[in-house]
Amino acid sequence: MLDEICALAEAEGADLVLLAGDVFDSPNPPAAAEDLFYTTLERLAAGGRRAVVVISGNHDSAERISAPEALARRHGVALVGLPGQQPSALPPAWPGAGPGWVEVAVPGCPHTAVVATLPYPSEARLNQALGDTLEEAELRTAYSDRVGQILAAAAAHFRPDTVNLVVSHLFVAGGEESGTERPIQLGGAYTVDPSAFPAGAQYVALGHLHREQSVAALMPVRYAGSPLACSFAEAGQAKCALMVDITPAGAAHVRAVPLGGARPLVRWVARGGAGEVDGWIAQGRDGDAWIDLEVHLDTSLPLDTLQRWRQALPGLVTVRPVVRQAGVDPRLAERGGLGADELFRLFYRTTRGAEPSPEVVDLFRRLTTEVPEGGAGGHAARDAAR
Repeated sequence: MLDEICALAEAEGADLVLLAGDVFDSPNPPAAAEDLFYTTLERLAAGGRRAVVVISGNHDSAERISAPEALARRHGVALVGLPGQQPSALPPAWPGAGPGWVEVAVPGCPHTAVVATLPYPSEARLNQALGDTLEEAELRTAYSDRVGQILAAAAAHFRPDTVNLVVSHLFVAGGEESGTERPIQLGGAYTVDPSAFPAGAQYVALGHLHREQSVAALMPVRYAGSPLACSFAEAGQAKCALMVDITPAGAAHVRAVPLGGARPLVRWVARGGAGEVDGWIAQGRDGDAWIDLEVHLDTSLPLDTLQRWRQALPGLVTVRPVVRQAGVDPRLAERGGLGADELFRLFYRTTRGAEPSPEVVDLFRRLTTEVPEGGAGGHAARDAAR
C-alpha cells in the first residue's frame, strides 16, 4: 500500500503530501513500524522535491511523532505532534512558521502553501478543560468553539497569494463512522461543528474516520479515510487517496484515486456447509484476500477439515462454525421459544461447535437457579461456581 502511495505521488507530480494523523495504531509502535514510516517519509519527500506535513492522531504519541523533527526537516518534512506546536527550525526553502501553522515551498512550484496544523486536540493536549459543566451539549459547544479559535489564530496567516490549507484530526458532526475507529469523543463532547473551520481555508484535510467522505457543504472538508481496511467491518469498502489540485484564490479540485495495493478483506457465509467452502476453494475464490468465514453445519466441524482449509487458504483468518439444530430456527431463541437448558445448549453448539456434556449443562443449571440467601442450596451453588 505504501509503495502504491509513493508511486502515486510521483506519477501525479504532487508538490505537498498531508498525513492527517493516526500514523501508528499504538502510542508505542514496534521498531519495524517506525522504520517503515521514516523510510516512506524519505521516499515521499524525494530529496526536498516534495513537501510533507504530518500531524499526530488519537492513536499516536504526540511526542513520538515530533521527536525526529530535527532530522525530518532536512528532507522537507514537518512533524507536528501537539496543538499549537511551532517547528523549531524549517527546511531552507520554507518561508516561515509559527504556533499551529507552517508555510511550505518546493522547487518548481510558483507559489507557496500556508498549512494550519491541528493535531488531535484532546483536553490533555490542549492543557485546558472544556468547561465547568457536565452537560454534553454545553461541552460540545465549548470544544467546537475552542477548536474554531485555534484554527482562526492559525488562519490569520493565510494570504491571497498562498494556497491556504487546514490539516487536522477531528470528529466532525455529520461524519459517518465505520465502527472500527477508536473513539475520540466523550459522548458527543469531542464533536466539532463544520462552522469551526476558517472561511479562508481553500481545503480542509481531516483524519480519524476510516471511510472517505465529505462533511461540509460550504467548503471542501474531506476525510481521505484509512488507506487500507482496519477490520472485517470495513470489508468491501473502497479505499483511496485524495488528489487536490489548487492554486492561490482558486477552487479546490478533488479526485479520489483508488488504492488497491493492500490485501482485501472479505467475508464468506457458507450456508451450504463444508461442501460449499470446498467448492469456493477449488474455484480459487478470493485467493489474495484475508477471509472471515462463517460456515453452517449439521454437526461439529471436524478438526481435519479445518486444517485442510487453513492449508489451502493462507489468508483464512477466522472460522465460525454455526451448528444447525434440527427442526428449530435459532431465531426462536430470541423470541423465548426455547427453555433455559435448550438456549444454553444452542449457544454452546454455536460458539464451540460441539454438544455440551451433561456435567456442563448441570453446572449451568445450578449456577442459574436462584437460591435464597443462606438457604440450603446456597453452598452447592457457591461450590459449583468455584
